[in-house]
Amino acid sequence: MAIKYEAINNIAYLTIQSPPANALSSTLLTDLAKHLDHVEQDTTIKAVVVKGEGKFFSAGADIKEFTSLQNTSDLKSLSNRGQQLFDRIEHFSIPVIASVHGAALGGGLELAMACHIRIVTENAKLGLPEVMLGIIPGFAGTQRLPQYVGLNKAYEMILTGEPISGSEAHTFGLVNHVVTDEELDSKTSKLAEKIVAKSKLTINSVMCLIPYAKTEQFSEGVQAEAEAFSEIFDSEDAKEGIQAFIDKRKPRFQDE
Repeated sequence: MAIKYEAINNIAYLTIQSPPANALSSTLLTDLAKHLDHVEQDTTIKAVVVKGEGKFFSAGADIKEFTSLQNTSDLKSLSNRGQQLFDRIEHFSIPVIASVHGAALGGGLELAMACHIRIVTENAKLGLPEVMLGIIPGFAGTQRLPQYVGLNKAYEMILTGEPISGSEAHTFGLVNHVVTDEELDSKTSKLAEKIVAKSKLTINSVMCLIPYAKTEQFSEGVQAEAEAFSEIFDSEDAKEGIQAFIDKRKPRFQDE
């Protein structure tokens, strides 16, 4: 399994185990969905913690797997699948906490943004670097990031592809808490324990009501993102950017 599941004191811990970068492959997304099913069936669980094993939370989607997809239809399906899974997390009846260390990049940040609370280490790197490969975010990153950091910072982060530190992410409102590496597990567990001490009925009611604050334009935005993601991924610049990533060299885009 690409994700380890543990239930401790009414908290479900989902640990991403896909070394070396904890890339979000199709297998991992399937495992994540199955574990969410399990959490929903376990009436004792009141909170979920998502974290990564090793050096990273998740350094992004599985780019090499992307290259195996044959056409824009397959790519759009992949984008829709990731969007639907992360939307499920955002609208989950149980609070989900992202415990982030090392890096949350690309799909990793998109997963963290779908969670309800984010705790990160001060030196963690958070960003959407897809533009570096000649593509764009495909798991609703273009829609969620502006909600947290505002339009100005979202434009800068997505257009440059440059990550920000955990401390900067806290300043811009992207995360709830920033801690040292040594404090991360303790802070995450203590926050989760504060939540699970409450009535499950109360928790479920809050989780149902808060999403009403979101605008209806979000669903339109993620569909437009999936369309653009699949079309751009089929471009020559995308092919060059991805191959350069695999070859560990600087890409040579056509418009240069």
